[in-house]
Amino acid sequence: MLDLYVPLIVMFALAAAFGLFSVAVAPLVGPRRYNRAKLDSYECGIEPSPQPVSGGGRIPVAYYLTAMMFILFDVEIVFLYPYAVNIDALGLYGLAVVVVFLAPIVFAYAYEWRRGGLDWS
Repeated sequence: MLDLYVPLIVMFALAAAFGLFSVAVAPLVGPRRYNRAKLDSYECGIEPSPQPVSGGGRIPVAYYLTAMMFILFDVEIVFLYPYAVNIDALGLYGLAVVVVFLAPIVFAYAYEWRRGGLDWS
């Protein structure tokens, strides 16, 4: 029975070995000549500023809202995937559970859209 898991274990072992090998060898084969320009942050060819340009040092809230909405809808899709795989086996009960699961998310999306959270003006 455990013979089925041998390829999976070998793949995990190879992935871990590759990761450890890459981290261990990088300092040995990488460049050793550092200067101020290489250690400085790069901002599309312009001189880096100590603070964000917009808002006098504050990052706009729209970035955070977009990140939170991405996480919300990304997690939603992850939870919907098993339903999509077993849609025939779950039947009407599965449909009811998915509707109950999606109702608050659709409500939150509509609320965000109505409040203008999706507008980048």
